[in-house]
Amino acid sequence: VEYREGKSFCMADLPGIIEGAAEGKGLGHRFLRHIERNSVLLFLIPADSADHAKEYHILLNELEAYNPDMLHKDRVIAISKSDMLDDELKAAIVQELPNDVPHFFISSVANIGLQPLKDALWQLLNKPAV
Repeated sequence: VEYREGKSFCMADLPGIIEGAAEGKGLGHRFLRHIERNSVLLFLIPADSADHAKEYHILLNELEAYNPDMLHKDRVIAISKSDMLDDELKAAIVQELPNDVPHFFISSVANIGLQPLKDALWQLLNKPAV
């Protein structure tokens, strides 16, 4: 991913987790094994989802069932296709999301929110080790 001032970072775009992935459904363990290598987890949830919180919790539950240590990784939520949302809908979605996880409304088509998301990811990827 191209960042600022000629800097970049590597991002793995992995197929979506489905319920039951930890038990081997879908791509199952082959998919989840790739997530272990990542230091930051970006959860991409479409704006037109019927239940944003439910989708997020399905992802978390599958990660926890596969390897509880994965829940200790930094997490960020991006709501995609946000060009379809007005301020009222965005506010309603924010109410569904966990308060302790940074979230961003993005649209790749309309180039909305991408730089703030990249800024947050860069900061997480480059934070000093504790």
